[in-house]
Amino acid sequence: MSAKSVFQGFNMDNLSAVVWFFSIVGFLIAAYSIVANDAIQTLGTFLSSNAKRPWWVLWLYASSIIVAVMLTGYFFYDTDIAFDRLNSIPYPENGVQWYHAIPPIFLLILTRYGIPVSTTFLVLTIFALTGGDSTEGVLPSMLQKSALGYLVAIGAAFFVYLIVSRMFERWISNTKDQPINPLWYLLQWSSTAFLWWQWLVQDLANIFVFLPRTTTPNGEGGVDVTFDPMLLVFATIVMLVLHAYIFKTRGGEIQKIVLTKTNTTDVRAATLVDFIYALILMYFKELNDIPMSTTWVFLGMLAGREIAISYVAGLRGKLEALGDVATDVARAFIGLVISVVLAIFLPAIARGELGVVLSDFPGYLGRILGF
Repeated sequence: MSAKSVFQGFNMDNLSAVVWFFSIVGFLIAAYSIVANDAIQTLGTFLSSNAKRPWWVLWLYASSIIVAVMLTGYFFYDTDIAFDRLNSIPYPENGVQWYHAIPPIFLLILTRYGIPVSTTFLVLTIFALTGGDSTEGVLPSMLQKSALGYLVAIGAAFFVYLIVSRMFERWISNTKDQPINPLWYLLQWSSTAFLWWQWLVQDLANIFVFLPRTTTPNGEGGVDVTFDPMLLVFATIVMLVLHAYIFKTRGGEIQKIVLTKTNTTDVRAATLVDFIYALILMYFKELNDIPMSTTWVFLGMLAGREIAISYVAGLRGKLEALGDVATDVARAFIGLVISVVLAIFLPAIARGELGVVLSDFPGYLGRILGF
C-alpha cells in the first residue's frame, strides 16, 4: 500500500508531496519508537512471565486486541481511531513539517538506550506548541494530568501492596520454583487484555497525530475528529508488523526496567501489576480527553509497589528500592526536558527566529508552560 493511496481519501490537492511524505515518515518512526518504548512497558510483565511460550503465540494474542481496538474506535467513535485524545490537537493547518518528525527520531535513540521517556510529551508537545490558538494551554494541561496520574499511581500501588505484599509477595517468592495453578495464567492473560486495551485507547493518539484528519465542531461545545477508512487499514497493518518484531526480540532494552522489579517474571505478580495499571488508565481515560503520559503512570505504579514491598515484605533493600525509583524518575524527566526543548527550538529554526527565542528563553518557557 503506497503512501499516496493512503491519503487519497483526504483530498490530496490540499497536501503537497512534502507534507504527506513527512506525515508518513513521522507516523512510521513514531509508531516504531512508541511501540518499542511505551507498549513494552504495558506488555513487559506479559512477556517476562510468559518467556517460555513461543513469541508468535503472544503476538497473535496482542494483535487480536489491536485489531479489536482499531475497529471499536472506527465504528463506535465515529471513525475517530484516536479515541478523542486528539480533540484539542487538530491536524496542523499547513500539514506535518520536517520538525514534527524529529522528536520520534530522538525517541528512537533514547529507546535504544533503555530510557523510559514519555512518548506523549516527546511526540505531542511540538504539535501542542505549534498549533496556534487552537492548541493554547494544551501542554500545561497535559503536564498537570500526567503529574496527577503519577501521584495517583504511586499512592494506589503503595496502598494495595502495603496490604498484600507481606503475604502475597512473600508467598510468590517462597513458591516461585513450584508448579503454578493454570488459573493464574488465565487471570494474567485476562488482565493483560484489559491493560493492553486501556493503553491503546490512551496512546494511539501519539501515533495518529501525524496522520491527516478532519476536526469539526459538533454543536455541543466539543469537536468531532474523523479519519479516512484507508488510514485504519494502513495503521493496523503497520502496528501488527511492528509488534511482531518487538515480540520476536522479547521487548528490547526497555524490557530491562520490568525485569529489575521484584517478582515481575512471576505470572501471579504480573497479574496484579497489570490489573492496577489498567484501572488507573481507565479512570484517567474517562476524566477528560486531554492526552496524558502513560509512562508516568507506569513508573508511579512501579514506584509505589517497590517502596511498599521493600518496607513491608523486606524482599529488597529500602535504599535500593528508593534508588531504583529515583533513577526511573530522572530518566522520565530527561525525556520531558528534551521534548520541550525540541518543541521550542525546532519550529524557531524553521521560522528563522532562533535568536529571538534564545534572547528571552526563560520568559518564553514560562509563557508556554502557563507560569
